[in-house]
Amino acid sequence: MDKINEVLTRGVEKIYPTKEALEKILRSGKKIRLYQGFDPSMPNLHLGNMVGVLKLKQFQDLGCEVIFLVGDFTGMIGDPTDKSATRPVLTHEQTRKNCESWKQQAGKVLKFDGQNPAKFMFNSEWLGKISFEDLIRITANFTAQQMLERDFFQKRLKENRPIHLNEFLYPVAQAIDCVKMDVDLEVGGSDQTFNMLMGRTLMAALKNKEKFVLATKLLVDAQGNKVGKTAGNALFLNASPADLFGGVMSFPDEVLISAFELLTEAPLQWIKEQEKLVQSGKVNPMDLKKQLALEIVKMYHGGLNARNAEKEFERVFQKRGAPEEAATVRVTAGDWEIVDLLTETKLVSSRSEAKRLIEQGGVDINGEKFKGSKVKVQENMIIKIGKRKFVRVEIK
Repeated sequence: MDKINEVLTRGVEKIYPTKEALEKILRSGKKIRLYQGFDPSMPNLHLGNMVGVLKLKQFQDLGCEVIFLVGDFTGMIGDPTDKSATRPVLTHEQTRKNCESWKQQAGKVLKFDGQNPAKFMFNSEWLGKISFEDLIRITANFTAQQMLERDFFQKRLKENRPIHLNEFLYPVAQAIDCVKMDVDLEVGGSDQTFNMLMGRTLMAALKNKEKFVLATKLLVDAQGNKVGKTAGNALFLNASPADLFGGVMSFPDEVLISAFELLTEAPLQWIKEQEKLVQSGKVNPMDLKKQLALEIVKMYHGGLNARNAEKEFERVFQKRGAPEEAATVRVTAGDWEIVDLLTETKLVSSRSEAKRLIEQGGVDINGEKFKGSKVKVQENMIIKIGKRKFVRVEIK
């Protein structure tokens, strides 16, 4: 598979208007201008963002002009995609603060200097200057029906939940980004397809120009939930090597092959071979998952840190040891009610949480599931809470 074919197929859900039309332009030798926008609603990039960053890198390697766009202005609106309720409004100061370290984080993959550097831009540079008259003229290219046809807006209407007008303006603002940067292509997750196609509409109306849209696949589990991306399970790129490795190891087995395709640079042929081995039962998913975690941690923290993270994971989670840097708590020796011990050492926030964890088997003492109500506290005793919280006991 040549580079152009790979960039247009690897991790790609769909290309608008067609893959063939975009491929023809790339094979003509034209170095297109493209971008992906990133919403600064959180202070760090996460693994879900890196699907797009890796796709940008693939185009950068072809010699194309790549733009990493921070939606510091649109972030104040909040992307309503897949949201059942209106998102909290952020200030411009909050959006700018959230993205302070993004260039450094994305720079682990994209080149922002040297030959053909990617551009790091903010959409407040033009959106903050648009007048009300400009906005009226621009929105005349869209209809309210276009907005309301979105499935999650339809759901809100049926449930009598509010849809605020500023949420209608998010895809309009994203469309303006395309026009202001005069791009040939926009990249984004398949859940962004509606927003990206709005830009295609506006580009045709204002510049009589085709804007291609490349929608990437989403990393989702069997229930359709995003993995490593949503607020509840986000794996941030500023996580330690050990935490990033452990987070990847918590991925469900069914996303392994997709994760290799979307989050690594492993050869596609090799990935297809691993898929066949998994289906035939000739490879242990745990071993393949470790290889995935190694590839991802290596990309952001280097090979040595990745190998050390693997050793730490094996020691802590497979050999039931404690992390070398486990926090310590100081208590008096003797017999303790386990609920009192967990709450007094602030390992849990309340007695009810302690009781719930114990009932669910979420408390280990020295590598064994704790059962009962009392525990004999000793020097260097290891207490594990949930999956990844450890403390080492010191006697006062």
